[in-house]
Amino acid sequence: MFSLFSIQRVCIAVFKPTFFSSHIQLFKKKQVLYKKTSTAAVKMKLLYPTSITLDTKSLEGFSVTLQPYDVKQPIPQEHTDAEILITWTNTSDNLKDAASRLTKLRWIQSLAAGPNDVLNAGFDSSKIAITTGSGLHDRTVSEHTLGLLLNAARRFYEMRDYQLQRKWPGHLGGPQPDRPKGAFTTLRDAKVTIWGFGNIAKTLAPHLTSLGAQVKGVARRPGVRDGIEVYSEDKLAEILPETDALVMILPGSDSTRHALNADRLKLLPSHAWVVNVGRGTTVDENALVEALKNKKLGGAALDVFEKEPLPEDSPLWTAPNCIISPHAAGGRPQEAEVLIADNLRRFLAGQELKNKI
Repeated sequence: MFSLFSIQRVCIAVFKPTFFSSHIQLFKKKQVLYKKTSTAAVKMKLLYPTSITLDTKSLEGFSVTLQPYDVKQPIPQEHTDAEILITWTNTSDNLKDAASRLTKLRWIQSLAAGPNDVLNAGFDSSKIAITTGSGLHDRTVSEHTLGLLLNAARRFYEMRDYQLQRKWPGHLGGPQPDRPKGAFTTLRDAKVTIWGFGNIAKTLAPHLTSLGAQVKGVARRPGVRDGIEVYSEDKLAEILPETDALVMILPGSDSTRHALNADRLKLLPSHAWVVNVGRGTTVDENALVEALKNKKLGGAALDVFEKEPLPEDSPLWTAPNCIISPHAAGGRPQEAEVLIADNLRRFLAGQELKNKI
């Protein structure tokens, strides 16, 4: 039999503050351990490329593990469990390797304007969410396009040729006729047609109109976009004959391959220039070379080509009035971290992603 005194001693021992304190501390430790374990279990792995300097601090608040990777090497075995992949200037071998070995992949965020390199690697867009960097290159491509147009109109390329020969091109300087008919010498009052009227075109158009150009757009769906009249492609036969400069910003696909073919090139005036900053496959290069050689066009300023780098034996190198730009219009994604963070937030919340193909 327990005495009242012994029961009191047990109660005092059990209910001592030190007893509660030790058990509370033990509970807290287990709780922290559980949180760490559960957090580690639910964290996704995100692979980001070292081919671009990203401010990863903007991504540290999310429940993901950030891991850099080399876009020119196979993905390390310990990172093949990644569920999110950011791509930028990845080699085709790297992407093909990732497509075959990253079996848990759920989302690819490309920083390129289009998804061609990712799709060509074998990623299945029906199983993996694929988003592009559409919008990240609008300003840089617009700036480059404006430069190509001014180069063509003011013939800077020809001045450079004379400079290398130490010759003074008097015919390019001094008094010049103002906006002569049948020549592309200025953007003022020039009729510029932009074929492929997306984000880049919307950024470019105000620069052109501010210099006095008359801008029209051509796209699959007609309408007025940011104050510019955009016509459907079935109106090209009417628009091209009145075009001084045709700017191509079409995406690369089976439906746009050789969109600017020999028949459509013939519709352009003999003084018109073709500028391509979209995809090289959208222009029939052989037909373009023939038009330049036969003086059926004023010239061409090309930043993209069917094969890149442009082969040494390509006739475009020596075609008359042809400016070669080495795919330099983009290459500088603007505010990539903002897009990644926004889409990461959407992805984790199960919401619709931006720029999803």
